[in-house]
Amino acid sequence: MSGSAAAPGYSKDQPFYARLVESRLLTKTGSAKETRHFVVDLAGSGLHYTAGDSLGIFPENRSVDVDAILRRLGATGAELVSPPVLRLPAPLPLRDALFNRLALAKPARSFLEFLVTRATAPDERARLSGLLAPESPEVLAAFLEAREFVDLLEEFPSASLSPGEFVSHLRRLMPRLYSIASSPMVHPTTPHLTVAVVRYSTNGRQRDGVCSTFLADRVSVGTTRVPVFVAPSHFRLPADPAKDCIMVGPGTGIAPFRAFLQERAATGASGRNWLFFGDQRRATDFLYEDEWQEFQSRGQLARIDTAFSRDQSVKVYVQDRMREQAAELWTWIKGGACFYVCGDGKRMAKDVDVALHAIIAEQGSLTPAEAEVYVKQMKKDRRYQRDVY
Repeated sequence: MSGSAAAPGYSKDQPFYARLVESRLLTKTGSAKETRHFVVDLAGSGLHYTAGDSLGIFPENRSVDVDAILRRLGATGAELVSPPVLRLPAPLPLRDALFNRLALAKPARSFLEFLVTRATAPDERARLSGLLAPESPEVLAAFLEAREFVDLLEEFPSASLSPGEFVSHLRRLMPRLYSIASSPMVHPTTPHLTVAVVRYSTNGRQRDGVCSTFLADRVSVGTTRVPVFVAPSHFRLPADPAKDCIMVGPGTGIAPFRAFLQERAATGASGRNWLFFGDQRRATDFLYEDEWQEFQSRGQLARIDTAFSRDQSVKVYVQDRMREQAAELWTWIKGGACFYVCGDGKRMAKDVDVALHAIIAEQGSLTPAEAEVYVKQMKKDRRYQRDVY
């Protein structure tokens, strides 16, 4: 650990076994999402965090998925294995490896290449060979995207694998990082998390996000010990408390900005705060609505602009709200405000970045090339920071 996460021995390699002390639903009845608020107790760990840091959590796989794989392998779970990715000093039981050491999703092409050498049924070999044909990479990618390892064991039952052979194709089960949604000034030993619980279906099978459903379904509040560590981040409030802050965080991207506002309020920072938040519907998905209203009533949140995409016929997103407030945004930015973005890096953050460039060019009477230079300088000065995933 480094910086804010210095602690006596606890790290990603030696996590602290914390207790989950709160789990509550943030989204309301009728929402298409399940977003939860979790509180983790680090008391006794010596771990410290800073607003902007993340909490790493090591999850466990669902026992139903482990049992399904054991059945397909014809294994008891007591067989000793040495998965290459783990580099362990001694073998461990297969069930333990599958339960909390190895990832059971995202099979790779190499696993199909192995299966084709073991499949004894002609139709299975033919299907595998077709998927692996050089002319069908898109078909193979789509096939693998919709499947986990248990699906492949079920679809190609004539391929016999030993437990050791099977685990040699699995990746390490990695910890998940969640932006901390609280300030240590307010909650020094109990970091808060804002987590979207992932549940979906592919290939006719119910899938669960490993860590989000681990916290929501398989951890008992107050009793279950959860392996955690603090992951320091580059995502930081300005050193000057008089600086204005513009924060764009739709969905669970709101988490670090809840921490930032708690911190700015606790320290009496004089800089103004402007929040852009978006989700599907105001009535069911306005995360922490009461808290934002409280910050506003105390003068600690200068303004909040919301974009609820499903509340009207034309979808509206945070970047649309930015464009609507282009003149005021430029006034803040030109005055030295720091600009923060947290959330989906595949689409939202890119769209927000495009909008930011366009606003600076238009409002600052700059060419696109000059706006690019301006934004690069903002990044260099740490006035434009992103925490995207």
